[in-house]
Amino acid sequence: MAEKRDYYEVLGVTKSATGDEIKKAYRKLAKKYHPDLNPDDKEGAEAKFREATEAYEVLSDAEKKQRYDQFGHAAFDPAAGGGGGYGGGFGGFDGFDMGDIFSSFFGGGFGGQRSNPNAPQRGRDLNYSVDLSFEEACFGVEKDITVNHLEKCSSCSGSGAEKGSSPETCPTCHGTGQVRTVQRTAFGNFQSVRPCDSCGGKGTIIKNPCKSCHGEGTVRKPKKVRVKIPAGIDDGQQVYVRGEGDTGIRGGANGDLVLNIRVRRHKLFVRQGYDILCDYPISFVQATLGAEVQVPTIDGKVSYQIPEGTQPGTVFRLRGKGVPKINSSQRGDQYVTITVEIPKGLNEKQKDLLKTFDENVDPSKYKQSKSFFEKMKEVFK
Repeated sequence: MAEKRDYYEVLGVTKSATGDEIKKAYRKLAKKYHPDLNPDDKEGAEAKFREATEAYEVLSDAEKKQRYDQFGHAAFDPAAGGGGGYGGGFGGFDGFDMGDIFSSFFGGGFGGQRSNPNAPQRGRDLNYSVDLSFEEACFGVEKDITVNHLEKCSSCSGSGAEKGSSPETCPTCHGTGQVRTVQRTAFGNFQSVRPCDSCGGKGTIIKNPCKSCHGEGTVRKPKKVRVKIPAGIDDGQQVYVRGEGDTGIRGGANGDLVLNIRVRRHKLFVRQGYDILCDYPISFVQATLGAEVQVPTIDGKVSYQIPEGTQPGTVFRLRGKGVPKINSSQRGDQYVTITVEIPKGLNEKQKDLLKTFDENVDPSKYKQSKSFFEKMKEVFK
């Protein structure tokens, strides 16, 4: 007869393992080797399943574990004088509660407890998309949104039964919503739990259903909801409107209305976090001589003095002209990138004026050109 393996080795745990760790290890093995889940190798799986269950029955019991740690397998071998066996041997595990072990992967089919079918149930959340302009997202806005939601049936006040009647406790499951059966297997007696067929797992039977809601207790209707979008909301973010989703069942809380924000693109501005980016074109003359310009912002136009000799790509910062920060009095900034536009299609007179201008400008005034050509000379000397 093959020598028994160490129980700790069987479950893959150490002697210092906690009860939860032992249970977790056994659940993993029980799921892996249960014969019903291994139709191609029932005998091999059954042997490993029995071995794991035997180990778990000992190590999950504080008294048996203590005896096993002291005497090993001899603790349960009457012939070895180790203190007696399992109380009838391991031939089966009648009375060994497997419900909490198997409920995690058999859906309560082995004695797992289902929740009370008559307990309050929270309503479902509703998701809606909301389109906003760039400015609406920046400054916030209130909008009226029509949603189709479940609400309590006014005809039966949510009971599901026609007026003058009420739901009755299911005589089959006595209101539990589930029926329990006992099945004898090679491993002992297993309790299995399934939804009650008579009431569909609800625990109650409605003999005279409400004509308005057909016994559901709720009806779906359109509802107008005024929602407040906070200033600073961005594309892709969500706004939760508490309690405006589907109604709760049996006194449960209502679900929420979840707004998925979509912000339309702006013709001038690009948002980056709470900052706003904007390109501003100026002429060659404005860049050279400087000029006062009107820069667009989400607050309107603001005057800005372009310094003399401004180069293309120069970025100016307008403090506090960005997007308001959510739930804050602070705002981001606006960054204005200068682009210098070179004119096309000049007539001869205009070209001559530019040539005269260029001939009268000291080359040293072109600092970037001077630096570039000096470097080029060093490279090619």
